[in-house]
Amino acid sequence: MPQMGVSVVEGTLAAWHKAVGEGILADETICEISTDKIDTDIPSPADGRVVELVVGEGETVVVGTVLARIAVGREDPGVHGGDADRPAPAGGSPAPTGVAAAGGGRTNHSPVVLRMAELHGIDLAGVAGTGRNGRISKQDVEAYIARQPAGPRSGGLEIDASDRETVSEPLSRMRRAIAEHMTRSLRTAAHCMTVIEVDMSAIVRARRAAGLGLLPYVARCVAESLCVFGGMNATLEGDVVTRHGSVSLGIAVSLGERGLIVPVIERAETLGVAELAERILDLGARARLNQLRPDEVRGGTFTITNPGRWGTTGGTPIINQPQVGILDLEAVVDRVVVLDNQSIGIRPMANLCLSFDHRAMDGNLAAEFLGDVRSRIEGWQG
Repeated sequence: MPQMGVSVVEGTLAAWHKAVGEGILADETICEISTDKIDTDIPSPADGRVVELVVGEGETVVVGTVLARIAVGREDPGVHGGDADRPAPAGGSPAPTGVAAAGGGRTNHSPVVLRMAELHGIDLAGVAGTGRNGRISKQDVEAYIARQPAGPRSGGLEIDASDRETVSEPLSRMRRAIAEHMTRSLRTAAHCMTVIEVDMSAIVRARRAAGLGLLPYVARCVAESLCVFGGMNATLEGDVVTRHGSVSLGIAVSLGERGLIVPVIERAETLGVAELAERILDLGARARLNQLRPDEVRGGTFTITNPGRWGTTGGTPIINQPQVGILDLEAVVDRVVVLDNQSIGIRPMANLCLSFDHRAMDGNLAAEFLGDVRSRIEGWQG
């Protein structure tokens, strides 16, 4: 079990990608490890042949535990691929045998990918994989389906009956973790919410000139305000409130049906808009490819979520424990507003929705913080 960050002490072996007797190349994925936050592909350290799977799927082990043994070079005992030659891994369960593929080979596609391919009649050989070593993900299959030409339609909407099949399946590990975390947060924190309307004109102009998104500008303004209102840049554990000296800003990233994850930008108050934009794009891309390090999703002191990109105008985000606040950036919408000179104009407006923990602060602090964020956004001079 590799050390995947200074704060990670254990992980669960989620899936083996190789069976006993199979050859493997250096850096080829041999298994998946799941921590309390992310799933990570584990590469082989060398070329060789798998001779033993020590840990069974679903087992949780500490860092440093031997997961498998690989024969390399002259140590290769010449184990063949026949089922009779395959020893069972520790725990008594048989070693995984893979999924039979055309020509007698094997694939390392996940059950979800195989089920989608069978449902839609897709030859996976024609699907480009974006995962490590070209592995095909559910998102790759969805993208492939979206690129296919639509079938003939006459009059009404035609829907393949296979698309309407009722399927029951257990929650994934990530969805179970999200469910536990969100439920615990609702049980723990005294959730309150306050909303402020913001004129986004200044940063709309700035982002168009710079070719950047809105989120990095809002993130910069939030980081500055958190430095002024330290009570918002805080965590509450038990009856101890910790005000943090720097801003570790969490940015919620949607993983589609798989769930969501909140990578953290450390010392966000020291980064300019362009640097924040680069970090947000990098973390988001690696999150969707399952390439985040465990330490990149820990230690946040405040979180921003951005559902407004889908057109929503209001929300009630759940606080990311043990933080005391989370800001919801909603859609920028052109609205008729009364200007300072009492004339009427059209401005790009957005709602900022703040959920805060009433145990750690009162509503006046939350309102002052939101007001400060608004002033920075509306007065943007960068």
